[in-house]
Amino acid sequence: MRGRRASTAAAGALLMLAAGSSHSVSDLRAELLALPQTTALGGATTRVVATDKAFSFPVANLRRGHQRSFFFGNRLFNTNWTIAPASVASFDGLGPTYNRVSCSGCHTRDGRGRPPASGEGPMDSMLVRLSVPDGGGGTLLHPAYGDQLNERAIPGVPAEGRVRVTYEEVEGRYADGTPYSLRRPRYELVDLAFGPLGAGTMVSPRVAPAIIGLGLLEAVPVETLEALADPDDHDGDGISGRINPIPNGVGTTRPGRFGWKANVASLHEQNSGAALGDIGLTTPELPRENCPPVQEACAAAPTGGSPEISAEFLHKLTLYTRLLAVPAQRDSEQRRVRRGGRLFREAGCSACHMPTLRTGPDAPLPELADQTFHPFTDLLLHDMGEELADGRPDHGADGREWRTPPLWGIGLLERVNGHSFLLHDGRARDLAEAILWHGGEGAAARDVFRTMSAEDRTALLTFLSSL
Repeated sequence: MRGRRASTAAAGALLMLAAGSSHSVSDLRAELLALPQTTALGGATTRVVATDKAFSFPVANLRRGHQRSFFFGNRLFNTNWTIAPASVASFDGLGPTYNRVSCSGCHTRDGRGRPPASGEGPMDSMLVRLSVPDGGGGTLLHPAYGDQLNERAIPGVPAEGRVRVTYEEVEGRYADGTPYSLRRPRYELVDLAFGPLGAGTMVSPRVAPAIIGLGLLEAVPVETLEALADPDDHDGDGISGRINPIPNGVGTTRPGRFGWKANVASLHEQNSGAALGDIGLTTPELPRENCPPVQEACAAAPTGGSPEISAEFLHKLTLYTRLLAVPAQRDSEQRRVRRGGRLFREAGCSACHMPTLRTGPDAPLPELADQTFHPFTDLLLHDMGEELADGRPDHGADGREWRTPPLWGIGLLERVNGHSFLLHDGRARDLAEAILWHGGEGAAARDVFRTMSAEDRTALLTFLSSL
């Protein structure tokens, strides 16, 4: 299905070492699917909790030596950074342009963001990526606005602009005649301070995801991802997951794992990039202020030193994001939940939303090593069809591809964050709408869901809500 870039998963993807053993794609997938799913979605790291703070606990097996760093990382995550110079130099350097003043400003209670209601703004827990074609099939930063639009700025510096979103209702029916309605978003960038975006500018809205269990995802062996990848659909199942190859600066690549298009390879890089792009804070890896050349007031603004987040602070922030626990599944013994779990697999949802993965012995932290856990993702890119396409390539991902998002914690979203908006741009108002938007490689599973009886649809949704 996706032979035009088969090299991204390596030619020998069918016979790779997966977690220490030699497997074909079908062998490894079958082995993982055969492992029993437990309520401990995060393995030994799981917390049995279902409150409005369910995403904010440290892993259950947190080592004493990591406790102080974890809770300091929590402080950094929730700190409101201030304009430099400030009385507390360790926490100044906000901006000059930015989206939010803290990590938790987007990831409230370590959870998921949401889009603004139709016609409202600003985007409090969402951002818009920007890029322009490079003439050779790739992309470049926008020359005036960089790679994301910053809606806020410190005094004396113009904010870059605003995003206005409106929705169109798209009517449909299940096979049994039950009506449904989906909402298709439309984005308009207004009040642009540095001129029009220009023809060819690519715009991609992204909601802030929940950050539970990220350390486990980072600790899945590269060999497992390579073995699961099937860019040419050799096994003929209609699913062709691909690795997004991220350059490492020395002529080789690493698999992307984080971000909606798997465009970041490690949590350290994810946190460094978010600090600069979202809050305007420089780091040792990204020491230059986020000021495109035309933004003269931005370049002339005071800074909080270089870097504004020290290597020590960034290390503790990364430890925090690695060691946030996944809540346990709930109501697993209910008959409807069990039936929904079987329907989830029978519908083909597990082809991309892999229920089970394993970490290796060399995980970044000992709490994460040798864990069998249940994220419901394969961490791979999949073509999700034209309706969900953003048309914006990102490293090896094309404009129709998205990384399979984990499903753990999805049933607690409303309790933690007060909403149920799903998908990369929050267009889906609930789980059913999220499924109905699936296209491309997800179309077959979507159609199975659409043609289910009302009772079976309810069972499948109840299972998802238990995660």
